Amino acid sequence: MKDIETVSNTIEEKIDKAEKEIKCALNFRERRPQLAEIYYKAANDELEHVKLFHTQVVAIIDEYNKSGKETPESMKILYEILHRKHIEHMAAVKGMIALYKEQ
Repeated sequence: MKDIETVSNTIEEKIDKAEKEIKCALNFRERRPQLAEIYYKAANDELEHVKLFHTQVVAIIDEYNKSGKETPESMKILYEILHRKHIEHMAAVKGMIALYKEQ
């Protein structure tokens, strides 16, 4: 369960970083378009990292389930709460990314 917590924290940090970077991209879009584009790409890269880490969380859970042990209820609840939080945060960041590309 500690592994899931560690990776989930990393996922949250990556989403936070993507959010900061896309905000910078939006801020610099008019004044410094080349710099804005770098921030935009960095934000997308962070979201790709999120996908990689999420895959690992799923693998950890699958590994635990395949070991023949019953998944502790606390692990299921922790995963569900964190996963929902990450999905909502990512949706907001993706909205900002879409806004950047619209203009």
